[in-house]
Amino acid sequence: MSTTGVASAETPTDSPAPYRWRWAALFVILAAEVMDLLDAVVTNIAGPAMRADLGGGASTLQWLAAAYTLSMAVGLVTGGRLGDIHGRRRMFLIGAAGFTVGSLLCATAVSPEMLIGARVVQGLFGAVMLPQGLGMIKEMFPPKESQKAFGLFGPVMGLSAVCGPILAGWLVDADYFGTGWRMIFLINLPLGAAALLGALRFLPRGRSGDKPRLDIPGMILISLAALLIIFPLVQGREYDWPVWTFVMMAASVAVFIAFGAYESRRSKAGLDPLVIPSLFRKRGFSGGMTLGLVFFSTMQGFMLVFNLYTQIGLGYSPLKAGLVMVPWSGGMIVGFGIAQGVAKFGRAVLQAGTLVMAVGVFGVWLTLDQVGGGVGPWQLLPSLLVTGIGMGLLMAPFFNIVLASVEQHETGSASGTMTAVQQLGGAFGVALLGTVFFGLLGGGIADAVDHHSDDLRSRLAAAHVAPAARDRIVADLRTCASDRAVAKDPAATPASCARLEKDTRSAVTSPQDAARIPAALQDTASSAFRSGFGSVMQTVLWIVDGMLALTFLLAFLLPRHARPEDSAGH
Repeated sequence: MSTTGVASAETPTDSPAPYRWRWAALFVILAAEVMDLLDAVVTNIAGPAMRADLGGGASTLQWLAAAYTLSMAVGLVTGGRLGDIHGRRRMFLIGAAGFTVGSLLCATAVSPEMLIGARVVQGLFGAVMLPQGLGMIKEMFPPKESQKAFGLFGPVMGLSAVCGPILAGWLVDADYFGTGWRMIFLINLPLGAAALLGALRFLPRGRSGDKPRLDIPGMILISLAALLIIFPLVQGREYDWPVWTFVMMAASVAVFIAFGAYESRRSKAGLDPLVIPSLFRKRGFSGGMTLGLVFFSTMQGFMLVFNLYTQIGLGYSPLKAGLVMVPWSGGMIVGFGIAQGVAKFGRAVLQAGTLVMAVGVFGVWLTLDQVGGGVGPWQLLPSLLVTGIGMGLLMAPFFNIVLASVEQHETGSASGTMTAVQQLGGAFGVALLGTVFFGLLGGGIADAVDHHSDDLRSRLAAAHVAPAARDRIVADLRTCASDRAVAKDPAATPASCARLEKDTRSAVTSPQDAARIPAALQDTASSAFRSGFGSVMQTVLWIVDGMLALTFLLAFLLPRHARPEDSAGH
C-alpha cells in the first residue's frame, strides 16, 4: 500500500514518511461516521412524527429504519471493493456526495414511499463512503499511531449514541422554520458539504496496487436473499400473512445457499469473491457471524420498539423520548470503558456483557410491571443504564475476538463481512420485533379494555345508559381501540369507531349525559391504550431476553481471547 506524503530528510529510505495531513484526514473520516451514526438512529425518534405528517401504516415505521440498514448491509462489502478498484478518496467523495443528496431527498419527501426510497439512497451511498475511511486510516498512519486513530472511533460512537436521539427529538420539537422532522435530514447538508470540502483538501490520493474484480452476480444474489427475508417480515402482517410471504422467506434460504455455492465456485476459479468462502469453514468466524446476527437484531429491534412505546404508548414528545435513551447511551460508554480494563478476560467479557444486558432488560420489564402506564423517565433510568453497560461490554471485544479465528490475509474480507452482518442484523431485528410488536398490539389493547370494562359500565350506568346499550358500547370501544392501534392509515376513522359514535349518540337520554358518556369513553380508552401498549412491550422484553440468552450460548463458539495486538494487523 502506498501513501501520499512528502519525504523528510530524517526518514530512512526504506520507510516512507507518514502522510502529512493524516490527523486532519481522520477528522474528515470521523465526520462521515457521525453522519451515518446519526442517521441510523434518528428515525427511531422521529418516526411517529414522520408517519403523522406523511401517512402510512405501522410497516412504514419499520421500513424507515430497515430500508437504511438493509441497503447499507448489502452495499458495504461491494463499497470496500470499489475503493480498491477506483481509489478510496474518489469513492469517499462519491459516497459523501450521494449521502448528502439522499439526505436532501429525505427532507423533501412528500410520501412514505418517497421517504423510504430516499433512505435506500442514503444507505447505498453510505456503504460506498464508510469502508474507504477505515482503509485510508490503515494507509495513512504508522503502526504506533494507528491504535490512537482507531481509538477515537469509540468516543465518537458513544457521543453520537448519546447526542443522536436528543438532537433528533430537539429538532422535531423545535420545528425550525416549520420544517418539523425534516430538519433531522437538512442538518446533513452542511455536514456533508464540510465532509466533501475536507475530503478534497486532506484525503490522500493513494490507490491500492491490487485491483480485485467486482463480483456483481454475488452482490445481486446477497441483495436478493436479504430482501426476500426482510420484505415479508415487515409487510406480512398488514397483508394478513398470505402464502406468498412464507414462500419468499423459504426462497431467501435457497438464495443464501446459492450465494454460498457461487462464491465457492468463483474462489476456486481464481476470481475475487465478494466474501472469502474459507472464512465460514472456521467455527469461530461462522459462530461470530451467527452471534452478531442475533445480537444486532436484538439491539436494533429493541431500540425501535422501545421508542415507539415511549412516544405512541406513553405519549412522550420526541425530545423527551430522546432524553429517555440517554442512560442507555451513557451506559454503553461506561461499558466500553470497563471492557478496556478487563480485556484480558476475552470472551468472558462478552458473555458477562450479555448477562448484564439481560438483567437490564428484565429491569425494564419489572419497572413496567410495577409502575404501569404512568411510568416516567426517572423510573426507567436505572434499568436502561444497566442495559447500556451490558451492551458496551458485549460490543467492545466482539470484533477483535471474532477476527482472532481468521488468517491475516482474510482480515479485510472478514471485517467487511462482519460490518455487513451488523447492518443486516439491524434490519432483521427491526422487521422481526417490529412485526411482533404491532402484531400483538391490537389484541393487547382489546384485552386492556376488557380489564377496564367494569369501571366503564359503572360510569355508563350512572349516566343512565340502558344495560343492552352498555354492552354494545363496551364491545364497540373494544373493537375501535384495537382497530385504531393497528390502522394502516392513522388519520382514517375505522368503521368500528364510527359505529361506536353512532351507538353512543343513541344511548344519550339527557343533555347532562351527553358530556358524561364521551368523558367515560375517553378515560377508559386512554387507560386501556397505555396499559395495552405496556403489556405488549413486556412481552417483547421477554423475547429480547430470550435472544440475549441465545447470544450468550453462541459465544461459546468464539475463541477465548482476541488476537494479540502485535499480530492484529493494525
